[in-house]
Amino acid sequence: MRLLDAAHQQLGGPIVLVWDNLNTHRSARMRRYLAARDWLTVFYLPPYAPELNPVEGVWAHLKRSLANLVKHTIDQLITLIKTRLKRIQHRPALLNGLLAHTHLPLW
Repeated sequence: MRLLDAAHQQLGGPIVLVWDNLNTHRSARMRRYLAARDWLTVFYLPPYAPELNPVEGVWAHLKRSLANLVKHTIDQLITLIKTRLKRIQHRPALLNGLLAHTHLPLW
């Protein structure tokens, strides 16, 4: 909730949020929070629809890049994952492809 409020402060405009059906996204507390913010519009994905969620594509791409790698500590694994996510972040063609794979209209 603090992240959404901070994003709104920084962006200074309305926010449209597309969420999965995680129980915390649908909790009574979250419903009250959402109702109190007219600048926030939420759309929920169907109960199980990984093909509509571009984040699933990001995780699939990341997991493929980690296949057959061995790290000796959790810190090494965390560093590797952060590095790989940063690489994805700087590949707009890949991100556009992951969004296009959902077949959802973007505008």
